[in-house]
Amino acid sequence: MQVLFKSRHPQATEMRDLAERRVRFVLRRLGGRVPRAEVKMADVNGPRGGIDKRCQVELRTAGAGAVVVTAVANDWRSALDNALARAARLLMRLWRRGSDSRRMRQRLIGHER
Repeated sequence: MQVLFKSRHPQATEMRDLAERRVRFVLRRLGGRVPRAEVKMADVNGPRGGIDKRCQVELRTAGAGAVVVTAVANDWRSALDNALARAARLLMRLWRRGSDSRRMRQRLIGHER
């Protein structure tokens, strides 16, 4: 899996290695279906503080297209973990739906005969 990391904020760029490890860990079971992941981190308010650390995770998938999830939190690690958790849940839901619809079609075709 190819993991790309983008950020202009100096504190966020320190998290590059951690972000790559977290992406690989969270998506370890889905690695074959997700050939590319892109993580973008930004500080929305700048030096004013507050809940303003944004992490956007874009996953290019085989079959489901592109999946983009954004999370905002108080610190970089929480934003990253929240975005990855949401992305993994979304991918699992999309693939379950796809497999469910295929099963339904097979059942319907089987009943027609």
